[in-house]
Amino acid sequence: MTASGARFPFSAVVGQDRLKLALILSAVSPGIGGVLIRGEKGTAKSTIVRGLGPLLGEDSRVVDLPIGATEDRVVGSLDLTRVLRDGQAHFTPGLLAQADGGVLYIDEVNLLSDHLVDVLLDAAASGRVTVERDGVSHTQSAQFVLVGTMNPEEGELRPQLLDRFGLVVDVAGPREVDERVAIVTSRMAYDADPEGFVTEYADRESELSARIGRARESVAAVVTPPAELRRISGICAHLDVDGLRGDIVMARTAAAHAAWRGATEVGEEDVRVAAELALPHRRRRNPFDESSMSEEQLDDALDAGQDAADEPPAPDDGHGDGDDGPGDDRPDSGSEDPDGPDPDGPDDDGPDTDPPGGGGGATGPRFGAKPGSGSARIRTFRADGVGDGDPGRRSRARSTRGATVRDVDFTAATPVHLFGTVLAAARRGVGRGLPAVQPDDLRGAERIGTESNLVVFLVDLSGSMTARSRLAAVREACVELLRDSYTRRDRVAVVVACGTDAYVAVPPTRSVDIAVARLAQVRTGGRTPLGEGLMRSVEVIDRAARTDPHRRPLLVVVSDGRATGAEDAARRVEAGADEVVRRGVTSVVVDCEQGFVRLGTAVSLAARLGAQYVRLGDLAEIGLAAGVRGVA
Repeated sequence: MTASGARFPFSAVVGQDRLKLALILSAVSPGIGGVLIRGEKGTAKSTIVRGLGPLLGEDSRVVDLPIGATEDRVVGSLDLTRVLRDGQAHFTPGLLAQADGGVLYIDEVNLLSDHLVDVLLDAAASGRVTVERDGVSHTQSAQFVLVGTMNPEEGELRPQLLDRFGLVVDVAGPREVDERVAIVTSRMAYDADPEGFVTEYADRESELSARIGRARESVAAVVTPPAELRRISGICAHLDVDGLRGDIVMARTAAAHAAWRGATEVGEEDVRVAAELALPHRRRRNPFDESSMSEEQLDDALDAGQDAADEPPAPDDGHGDGDDGPGDDRPDSGSEDPDGPDPDGPDDDGPDTDPPGGGGGATGPRFGAKPGSGSARIRTFRADGVGDGDPGRRSRARSTRGATVRDVDFTAATPVHLFGTVLAAARRGVGRGLPAVQPDDLRGAERIGTESNLVVFLVDLSGSMTARSRLAAVREACVELLRDSYTRRDRVAVVVACGTDAYVAVPPTRSVDIAVARLAQVRTGGRTPLGEGLMRSVEVIDRAARTDPHRRPLLVVVSDGRATGAEDAARRVEAGADEVVRRGVTSVVVDCEQGFVRLGTAVSLAARLGAQYVRLGDLAEIGLAAGVRGVA
């Protein structure tokens, strides 16, 4: 947008047709759950998103949510002035209320706090947010189109959150010369005369806005035939989509696409579009699989969907939709509420609410009900802690920087609970003007937080470990730990000791793709500079501590403990181990030594480090990831 206020028109953007369609469908049926845009910078992501706002109505707006936004800024905050003056709690609406009826845009959503992402997804699916804080409940309307962007190289979203975005689009810059020229020409014309450029596209924008409006009004009446529902479920089953959220989002997306093209009934082409937009990120079974879906894979899934659509429905045995009668011992798999709380428990920082009919998807064969029929509850106010470290998901701890769970009697060892203190003073002085806070009014804040970890793998890939079976076992163990670290929101790093020196193969990262790609380039052989590896690991830990002092380091040494390469190799190992101990780093030693003659050097190293010791041969039974979880 220029200084004159003229935004680049949505219809003037060259290319990115799939992204534009995904945004339009999400606007037609907000219950789809928003759009996640993944890809490189400079691909018109922000331009397209900001151009969507004016198409949704005169009062619609695009609200930006900064990465550093606090929860009270997002969902609303307590007006302390009103509390002191009247003794009553009063909420000031946050960004969710400001985005009501428009677009909520988050750039680099993968860098946003997980709990805030949960809150946003809940609100986008339900159309409302109920904030329950310090004994006060407040409900506000929050019907908006949620759009997030991310660069996968800067870190991934955890799978539970990725699944909850309705649609995902991968974007990239054009490679065709003619298309690039057209984009540059269009942008230069806009920069030269913004007002004139916008006027030139005014008619197209009006037509597009009117078409979106008609689709929004008609989507609730779109009928999805049973055969198309079977096609949708057949596609999801073929792709091994977990849960039923994928089926529901596909049905809502297909209905929105049918309404967009002016149809009253969902057809095969609508289902194909829905599969392209709603399933690529849901078929990803673990962090190391490709997240995209090729045309061949899509065609295979559509063929499976066609087979399911051609099959006659199973006969009704009289127990389908009725109440469970006596003797109905079928286990509750949770599939009747696919948008309910995820089974991950505390790992999901917010409720997973998506009430029936929440914006696109009526019960029965119709999909597309008006959003706002339910509410998402933010059950606990999670105030920022004293520190600035990233929130962790592995090591739960009672600390001074976790979430504030309640106010308690104040002591010298507890931080002050601001809201509880002010409310206590206000209740005491209500009706007598502005009360002064007395010592007896002080309330302490009880906080429970979790620690995030930096897991540093020191892997010995020297010639003493060249046996294929042992090397494969080591790599498999590392991958298992990387997967665990990924889902727990930790950062990981890999230091390799081989040849004449040790080097950092993978710097601290949350991106599994980057870690796997760099590990694929690692070569083996040579001697074992284990002491240098320990010192290099210490350097990685020290460097990370300077930028993120609240992250807990964990060192995993995968080696037989035999140091070679220099006359004082053993002394260097001892010096490196002492540096690790001096920093209070928790360690695990995985002993890879095999053969009839065993020196037990890994046992000595574990003793020097004060580390947990485990033999590689025992991993088949307990699993290395389980051992590390016990330490962390």
